[in-house]
Amino acid sequence: MSSGCEEVGAPGCWIVIGLGNPGDEYRDTYHNVGFRVVEILASRCGVSNWSRPGGIGMIPARIAEAVIGQSGVRTILAQPWTYMNLTGRILPRMFERFGTESGLLVVSDDLALPIGRVRIRERGSAGGHNGLKSISSAYGSDDYCRVRVGIGAERPDGGTRDYVLSRVRKPDRVTLERAQDLAADAVEYSIAHGVGLAMSKFNGLDCREADS
Repeated sequence: MSSGCEEVGAPGCWIVIGLGNPGDEYRDTYHNVGFRVVEILASRCGVSNWSRPGGIGMIPARIAEAVIGQSGVRTILAQPWTYMNLTGRILPRMFERFGTESGLLVVSDDLALPIGRVRIRERGSAGGHNGLKSISSAYGSDDYCRVRVGIGAERPDGGTRDYVLSRVRKPDRVTLERAQDLAADAVEYSIAHGVGLAMSKFNGLDCREADS
């Protein structure tokens, strides 16, 4: 399997997995940023028909096929229909169905980044994120692209689990929505131009500056 990270306009198919938890009770939580970013990408591509979980090769995920931006690259958008810590279960069947040479890019939330920031990486540790831990375990390495969307820094007192599974607070909504749009831009740019150029373009941006 190839991460595709170091190839400009990587050939073949890309698999873009947005991390989150299934179910309406999690839809508007901080932890479901990845789900929302892949939905933005699907909307931009005019895709509205998601397969039902298990509908394509019995993969436990909602899946939509798209062509991203002007790159012309076939892209599989996926929302795992497992809970976060079991996300990696979809990978073997995804690669079996869509090709072992497909590039892999994962979109997740990141408590280490403030709301309004997006960070692209070619590879790296899971940083305590259970979804990324599960992906890395199933993939066999940390060598895959990821776009991480900040949900951290200033937040109410309480446990991390309660926070990430809580609904996005009103003061955070506009900035987080901007960051999700920026993350979708970053995914498109990474696929079209390579993650190295995308890192240079996006990693210094801060959606909070629009509020100042």
